[in-house]
Amino acid sequence: MSDVRELLGRPVDPSEYEAIRELWKQHSKAEERRDLPGLLATLTEDCVYEIVGTEHVWHGHEGAARFYGGLLGGFPDIDFQLTDIVIGPQGVCEAADVTGTHEQDWLDCTASGERVAFRVVIFFPWDRDARLFKGESVHVDLRRPRS
Repeated sequence: MSDVRELLGRPVDPSEYEAIRELWKQHSKAEERRDLPGLLATLTEDCVYEIVGTEHVWHGHEGAARFYGGLLGGFPDIDFQLTDIVIGPQGVCEAADVTGTHEQDWLDCTASGERVAFRVVIFFPWDRDARLFKGESVHVDLRRPRS
């Protein structure tokens, strides 16, 4: 893991900021289109996906593909409504209200066939050298989304 002091000391470079912003937009659009190769193209080969506070962690492109296969299979109509976003030289942090129909088992949750709603905060750490995201740290709040 990177030293926090190094992360805090990163200078804000307008061209790097724009690259991070554009990559996040590319990632989000690929997710919306259910375009797995497009999603993987935004990630480093050694990316890590994790649901924070659980044992669920996926490594590399193969792991990211399993993460998305499970998520999009479990909630085929999943919809992320962005509520907040911060972009900086460390990466992107977004908050979203999420809805979807739970059609297949996912993680430790048995499919209910019902519509679900929850909130997420997701951090996309930026790899300066690769100019890609190093994965996602997903924080889930199962309370109802904001009104």
